[in-house]
Amino acid sequence: MNHSGYVPPEYVRKGIYSMKYDVYSFGVLLLQIVSGKRTACYYGLNDSFNLLEFAYKLWKDGEGMEFFDSSLDDSSSTWKLMRCMQVALLCVQENPADRPTMLEVYTLLKNETANITTPRKPAFSFSRDEDEESNDCTLKNSVILEASPSQEHYFGSKKSVQLKLEVVPLSTK
Repeated sequence: MNHSGYVPPEYVRKGIYSMKYDVYSFGVLLLQIVSGKRTACYYGLNDSFNLLEFAYKLWKDGEGMEFFDSSLDDSSSTWKLMRCMQVALLCVQENPADRPTMLEVYTLLKNETANITTPRKPAFSFSRDEDEESNDCTLKNSVILEASPSQEHYFGSKKSVQLKLEVVPLSTK
């Protein structure tokens, strides 16, 4: 399934419209505005990151200023741009419950002293954070009898396939 870069993951994957749909779309739009970049392109080393991943990686590595459109860069706006980036990253969180409301977004952007939480990896990310819990499982003393695709997702030109596995334990005799 191909999707617009403004559509949140809960709608793309399950067709669920959440109250945070507009927040997600606003976050994507804000990242596009401050960077001058498009959601349909890939960035970073080997063009391996979508716009959200690229913004998050630079923000997390303390290199957020590299993300911004050079026409916005002046010494008085650096702090404001970084704040916009952090708020936008909160808006594009995978889980709708982790996203702020639009009222909270307004408050965070308007009130420079309001506390902002630390964003986690954004939706539609292929990479994993070092501190992120792994959902991977290890198959010890087991064999995979069958592996078949159960769902396909398209993110720009990249394809992600979820597999359905039939696993049986090996005899330990």
